[in-house]
Amino acid sequence: MMDASIAARGPQRIGRRAAGRHSPSPLPWLIPLILVLGVFYLYPLLDVFRFAFTNVSLLGTDEEYTLQTIVTTLSKPELLQILWVTFVFTASSVVVQQFFGLFIALLVLHSEKRRLFGSTIVRTTALVAWVVPGIAGGIIWKMLFNEAPFGGLNSLLRLIGVPAVQWLSDPHMVMWSVLISNVWRGTAFSMVVMYAASKAIDPVLYEAAEVDGANPWQRLIYITLPQLRTAILVNMILITIQTLNTFDAIISLTGGGPGRATEVLSLYTFNVVFRNYDLAAGAVLSILMLTISLGLALVYARFLPRGEPN
Repeated sequence: MMDASIAARGPQRIGRRAAGRHSPSPLPWLIPLILVLGVFYLYPLLDVFRFAFTNVSLLGTDEEYTLQTIVTTLSKPELLQILWVTFVFTASSVVVQQFFGLFIALLVLHSEKRRLFGSTIVRTTALVAWVVPGIAGGIIWKMLFNEAPFGGLNSLLRLIGVPAVQWLSDPHMVMWSVLISNVWRGTAFSMVVMYAASKAIDPVLYEAAEVDGANPWQRLIYITLPQLRTAILVNMILITIQTLNTFDAIISLTGGGPGRATEVLSLYTFNVVFRNYDLAAGAVLSILMLTISLGLALVYARFLPRGEPN
């Protein structure tokens, strides 16, 4: 009996050894990725942290290690105003992009379900704004917001008898102009995410709700939004980080003005490095942006649904 058992286990051991010899190791496939990430991401990140503890400048002055750069940069009086402008710009953009992205996605799904004409046009039109570069988008909106009588939006207002609006020179109005531009460009990404997530919802849930007599509003509140919870939170993380790093559209639209009314943290960092040539202070501000992004991502992640325990 024992000899038969040993003989039966023999082929199994041989099979496991053979499988072990023939199963490919993932390491050769991961080494190129690790090298690319290390060269293009990890090394620059570590260098930014090193620069933050120096007084290095793009003008080529002698580099010294010091904590004074961090203290001076974070204690500048304009930083609080810039952080407030960044908060208003980011929070407003995220909320409005999320709302319009979900609205357009549900509108397209509804039109596809009823086979209405124009659903493809709506989807394509939204995607066009997404592929336009930020600089080009800022220039386009600068022409539309032109405050001369021939400006795009002011011409339309004049046709209906409304006085011209100082879109870019009024400190109280300019933030709305920047938000309109950013929402126009960023809504398409939210629409794609919400559209894909909505397509994955089981139609049986809606059929059961209709049988129970639920109206469209109840189906949205009790079925659609709970089913989209993960997609909404992941989308919020992505568009928050994207909006925090937005400066190309702002620099071409307003340049951060008038005054500092639209100077967000990313644009301020750009100006510090490439206009003031202060690489060390730019590194400090970059770390501040990274800290804010990671902090918000962790806050959002806490609301993500957890997997069921096994």
